[in-house]
Amino acid sequence: MRKFLVRRLLVLIPTLIGVTLATFSVAHYIPGEPLAAVLGQRALSNPEIVARYRAEWGLDKSLPEQYLIYMGNLLRGDMGKSIRMQRPVLDDLSEFFPATVELAIGALLLSIGGGVLLGVVAAIKSNTAVDQLIRAVALIGSSMPVFWMALIFLQVFYAQLGWFPGPGRLDSALAPPPAKTGLYVVDGLLARDWEVAWNAFKHLLLPAVVLGWYQMGLIARISRAAMLEVLAADFVRTARAKGLRERVVITRHVLSNAMLPTLTVVGLAVAGLMAGAVQTETIFSWPGIGRYAVQSSGNLDFPAIMGVTLLTAFLFISANLVVDVLYGLLDPRVRAV
Repeated sequence: MRKFLVRRLLVLIPTLIGVTLATFSVAHYIPGEPLAAVLGQRALSNPEIVARYRAEWGLDKSLPEQYLIYMGNLLRGDMGKSIRMQRPVLDDLSEFFPATVELAIGALLLSIGGGVLLGVVAAIKSNTAVDQLIRAVALIGSSMPVFWMALIFLQVFYAQLGWFPGPGRLDSALAPPPAKTGLYVVDGLLARDWEVAWNAFKHLLLPAVVLGWYQMGLIARISRAAMLEVLAADFVRTARAKGLRERVVITRHVLSNAMLPTLTVVGLAVAGLMAGAVQTETIFSWPGIGRYAVQSSGNLDFPAIMGVTLLTAFLFISANLVVDVLYGLLDPRVRAV
């Protein structure tokens, strides 16, 4: 198991370097002037001002030189300074990432818990009305565009019914709780500010459901297919022939084998949600990594774009690593690969 883990860890370094190289090259070849985010139109028309600012940000150097400088700073833990925000990118990520984590946790509770449960029930009740209903719910969730579902939920549950608050993490009249974890619901509970905790929870529900329903549909469909395949296996028929109760057969023999294909989808779902759901965060005005990435891209903020990309790549690679390790623990044959 140790050699298996070392092999997987060694893949991280060249992968991250490849991501930085590709992103850095593509981002700098996009037409536009990144200094437009900090300079007015009058200043942009002055070549001396533009030249001074380009020298300050290192944009006057060749692309290979800029990349080597960036990598050297990165090795020292410096992701650079955001052109738009005028502060270190690492500070920006530290500020916006907790909001994404809070949204991702809410969506994951729905998507993983609900998806696996619905998939198992649909497989056990295969070709019944319950199975058809679950498949319809899963298909709707995985087929509907996230931005469209977000707009519908806002229109129905906020604008018309008034059951949930509008966009944002808190009502404008409430102050954020003392920052300990960056998660408003948790921080509100820790501070015993029940009003803030409850208000933050209500703000979290709509975007979490919108984001989690899509992933829940995918996980439910994969779980159902995996369960049906295992239920038809010979060892399951043997277990039933021995007189084992159906609950024991499902929990001890079927689930552990059916979860292997589901792990891949769950791992990608975790990484994708943690990396920030761009459409959901934008529509719900959720101040997370996804919204930060959109604003940085619109302003050609190269250091911020690189910071978000590197964080996203690290999350996906880490999720794949965790999935590989879990695969190795559940199936010893994988460790030999």
